[in-house]
Amino acid sequence: MASRTDRGVSARGNALALTSSLPGPGLLRALNGVAAEIVFTDARVVESSFRPRAAVARTYHYLEETPVGSIAAYREAAGAAVGNIDVRSFGRGLPSARPIVRTVSRFDAKPFGPGLVLEIEAPSFVWGMVRKLVASVRQVVAGELDPATFRAALSGRRRLTLPLAEPEPLLLWEVAYGVPWTVHATKLADRQRAYVHAERHAARVRDRLLERLGSGRFSGDEASKAERPPDDVRSG
Repeated sequence: MASRTDRGVSARGNALALTSSLPGPGLLRALNGVAAEIVFTDARVVESSFRPRAAVARTYHYLEETPVGSIAAYREAAGAAVGNIDVRSFGRGLPSARPIVRTVSRFDAKPFGPGLVLEIEAPSFVWGMVRKLVASVRQVVAGELDPATFRAALSGRRRLTLPLAEPEPLLLWEVAYGVPWTVHATKLADRQRAYVHAERHAARVRDRLLERLGSGRFSGDEASKAERPPDDVRSG
């Protein structure tokens, strides 16, 4: 299931459990009529005890559109976080008295266009963990965080106050349950295609407007005119 949260983080790999009398293909068609911005891609019959949170692995992708260093440097920094790590410096609102351990199965960097994508996989994450790990790796690559200090925080020997990387480039890519999906949607519904087209168009327009605003130069009377609304707006 693909969707977008209200915090700017998108998801390609969410799962939903429900009870329905519809067969798999019919259920997918019905679900894809719920909302244009949510796409249901696969389905399977599960036991009543199934819980969507009981995944065996979750994979996040984070787009670094303008990397601060080479892909090799990103891979080296990210590799330090693979294995069992103490996440007290890498989560939000966590108690600090005892170690809180999560196992990172994979943390890698791959080329993507002019930038790169950071891929991180683990059975489970604490709140804010991916964004803080990304921010930490970015700081290590940029020379703003000593690699030894980063490793000390990962082992729990040091506590760090770390920033959160921006939420918009983060994508929950895949959630694995150890069993395959058995029914697959073959195409987007018409209004889903229209929604995707409209969102991409809006993103392009916004990018072009911001580029134009960023290149604009104002001085003297032009600046004062840009800062105040026109007469018909002020008097309306």
